[in-house]
Amino acid sequence: MSPLPKAVADYLELRRELGFKLARTETRLRMFLAFLAKRKAPRITTKLALQFATEDSRLTQKTMALRLSAVRGFARYQTGNDPKTEVPALDLLPARAWPARPYLYSETEIVRLLRAARAYPSWTRFPGPWWHRCQGWAWYCFFGLLVVTGMRVGEVRQLCDHDIDWKEGVLTVRQGKFGKSRLIPLHRSMVRALASFIKHRDRFFARVRPQLKPQRFFVSSCGTPICITEVNRTFLRICRKIGLREADARKGPRLHDLRHRFAIEALLRWYRSGEQVDRLLPVLSTYLGHTHVSGTYWYLRCTPELMTAAGHRLERRWKGVR
Repeated sequence: MSPLPKAVADYLELRRELGFKLARTETRLRMFLAFLAKRKAPRITTKLALQFATEDSRLTQKTMALRLSAVRGFARYQTGNDPKTEVPALDLLPARAWPARPYLYSETEIVRLLRAARAYPSWTRFPGPWWHRCQGWAWYCFFGLLVVTGMRVGEVRQLCDHDIDWKEGVLTVRQGKFGKSRLIPLHRSMVRALASFIKHRDRFFARVRPQLKPQRFFVSSCGTPICITEVNRTFLRICRKIGLREADARKGPRLHDLRHRFAIEALLRWYRSGEQVDRLLPVLSTYLGHTHVSGTYWYLRCTPELMTAAGHRLERRWKGVR
């Protein structure tokens, strides 16, 4: 292996041992290696890093900044191997990251989303009912878990059959973000839906691929883990079908907004029932898999219903005080 590809592999391995996942960083660094190889460049320079980050004019300013940031992190590491390596300055391609404004799904929209997922059309190469039921139930349960548990999309994708305790109705998230694991209780209705999906999934593979054992809970027709691209594509198609997003709209409701909705609904219930929300926030933080309660404070912003509930609580607290 040539010096730079080996250095990238060592850099990624080192950071992953520290708990970072770096999926997108690895993709960007592999692209950067191809960029350098095409130009027969033996080392990193600021000029080459900037050219790589900005070579595609269709990219947003934020994406260009993220490309350069990935190269900058590796360049810092590479200076230990090659002192002539140039580290791009921090003020190059500045892009202030504004948090995306969450979309607050209504109850009606959630019902329409799940119904459309359940009826999702099967692929033509599996014209029979076996794959249709397997695929429809897969999307119904995949999006359903996001709605009722507040899990991250990546956590749902990584689920395995043994992660669900069917008797106790408890789901285990293993090695989630920042390497944290946690337990999530499931309602009986969710457990029944997951059991129905497993029945349809196993029936499909017993009929079409009897020798294959699925690697994950949610899988493709080949038994491999379902990829994030397919998840996003399916969600986009369903949103357009039910009218949540226009056909040509570049922005709209996101899958991550289902997690935001879960947190908001939990906080609203606590406020309306008179609970001590400040004392319960660490509970919600642990349930969501945040490393610190400050990560949960984001859900207190930009939500009119939540701010109204908090305001009513404050008025009751200070009513009659002069």
